[in-house]
Parts: sequence; C-alpha cells; structure tokens
Amino acid sequence: MKTIIFDLGGVLVDWNPEYIFLKEFNGDRKKMSWFLENVCTANWNEEQDGGKLIKIATAEKIKLFPKYRKLIEMYYGRWEEMLKGEIPETVKILKKLKENYDLIALTNWSAETFPIAIKRFDFLKLFNGIVVSGIIKMLKPNKEIYLYTLNKYDLNPEDTLFIDDRLSNVEGAINCGIKSILYESPTKLTQELKRYGIKI
Repeated sequence: MKTIIFDLGGVLVDWNPEYIFLKEFNGDRKKMSWFLENVCTANWNEEQDGGKLIKIATAEKIKLFPKYRKLIEMYYGRWEEMLKGEIPETVKILKKLKENYDLIALTNWSAETFPIAIKRFDFLKLFNGIVVSGIIKMLKPNKEIYLYTLNKYDLNPEDTLFIDDRLSNVEGAINCGIKSILYESPTKLTQELKRYGIKI
C-alpha cells in the first residue's frame, strides 16, 4: 500500500448541525430532528457540497419554508459553529501514517465553506493533496470523483486504500477497484489498518 485516502467529516472532523439546532429548539430533539429531516436536510446540504451556491440554495429553501426563514439562514450563517473540532484520536493515526504513506483527502464539502476548515485544522497540511467536491462539482459516491482523484494524483487503485464513514461512499470506492475501510471509530480503524498490513 502506497497511498491512503481519507474522508474528512465524521472521520477527522467532528461536524454536526445538532451543535447549533438542538439549542435553538430548546433541547427538543424531536422537533430538531423533524427540521433537519424535512427542511434543512442532509440531501439539501449535499447539493451545496456538489457546487450549488449557498446564497441560491438558502433563498430557494426560504421560499419553500418561509415560516423557518431564521433557522434556514442560520444553517450557513452559523455553519462554522457546526465544526466542533478535529477528532484527535484519528488525527493521531493520520500523523503516524504520514511517516510511511502518501495521504490524500477526498471530501464532500462546499467550496464556499471549505476555506474555514483550512484555517481551523492544521492537520490538513499533512495531505499531499485534497479533493473538494464543491470545487470540482462531483460528489461521492459517484464513480467520476474516485476516477478523478486517481487520475489527478496518478494513483494505482491496487495500492491505494480509502477510508470513509459512509457505507455508500466506501462501496463507491470499491466499485472503482480501491480497497476500502468503513470508519466506525479510531480503535476499529487501527484494527482494520493492521489487517491490511499498514504500518502505524
């Protein structure tokens, strides 16, 4: 194995809309869940990760749900507060891997909010390259983004390993011939890396 590709959110970065909205709904998890499942949904957020402008997406959503204007504006207006911080145990693994392997980041992330991550997280400097979906307007788990990454960094899928916390993204990589690990926890990640003979 020569190269290890990491997802960011949920693997190296602790990001969650609940960090804002649970407080806004006064701790009522049921109401908050309804809002995130019906108004500012994960699929809606993914549209911006795919390159849609936040200003346009927000205006469209407010038109559909004018009653929730303030909360909708809050989604990206206070987006940085959804970034709780890095996941230290996984970052520690990343630093160890850097000693022996090339590292690439492959993330579904809005081009407009990714600069915030660059400022916040020093560990991003460990990567030989970073592919941001919102910049290239491709999304995991679509095949094109994996092929783009392989081609951009001249990677051989046979000696490349991919790590992501979403099963669909892992399956997308496997379909492109890339060995993959479904991230569940730093401890399980360590176990899986050792199973592949990775030095850490």
